Amino acid sequence: MSTPQELVACVERLASLPAVYHRIRALIDDPDSSVHELAEAVSSDAGITARVLRAVNSVLYGFPGKIETVGRAVNLMGMQQVHDLVLSTSVIGAFSGIRPARMHMIRFWKNCVFRGLAARAAARQLGTGDPERMFVEGLLADIGHLVMFQATPEAADAALAESRRSHAPIHQVEDDIVGCNYAEVGAALATAWHLPTGFATAIGAQLNPAMGGPHATEAALLNVANHVLATEEESDPEDPDEAAFARIDPMTLARLDIDVAKLAAIRSAAREESAAVIALFFPNQG
Repeated sequence: MSTPQELVACVERLASLPAVYHRIRALIDDPDSSVHELAEAVSSDAGITARVLRAVNSVLYGFPGKIETVGRAVNLMGMQQVHDLVLSTSVIGAFSGIRPARMHMIRFWKNCVFRGLAARAAARQLGTGDPERMFVEGLLADIGHLVMFQATPEAADAALAESRRSHAPIHQVEDDIVGCNYAEVGAALATAWHLPTGFATAIGAQLNPAMGGPHATEAALLNVANHVLATEEESDPEDPDEAAFARIDPMTLARLDIDVAKLAAIRSAAREESAAVIALFFPNQG
């Protein structure tokens, strides 16, 4: 049995965020910093520069015209959105060399992108939360599973097998077999990496949004995105939006004022953009 912090400590020796992310984070936290300084920090890393420019010219943001400089990208997106985009690409990069043998990595990242798009679409559809921030939180919401399958693969795999056999929620089985669940591990990683407080809180509370405190709405949007994803590829003939609606707890439904039609719109938006965004973040994956 392991604690979230013990599992994260195992992975932290293998994966870390690049120095340029920490520089960007420091600029965001400094009220006297400027857009020019942020653009310079992004430009200091060729890989991140390329990803930012590729993203800002993609369907993910939909700005008109070709944007060719980081300075213009920062001016259009804003400092916070640039931070969030750099964070998402940095986390993906940090785990690029980690490929747990018992985990299907292409499927994992495709699901992460779909969840992020669903969380963003939920924020837009429901008129609450920051849609671009929700994309990043959705992208990172399942990162705990990547940690678990790297740090304790046998136990994580056993929990997944038992969840499938018994149809019990995966987080409950993980609590019993591993000693903690993916949401707790994801929150512990966000804390260890000194990400903005809201990330750790929302990711940790995604299974029970009422525990999210000031970030309960973000946790609720992640919860909705999780259910949209979970019902996306099920073979059951039941309508996926009806199925997702039935699984969302009443407090979350009430908090977000959500219905089946809104869930359908959220799913449709995520599906529409999924392939293009996967190609954006993972150009070499099919």
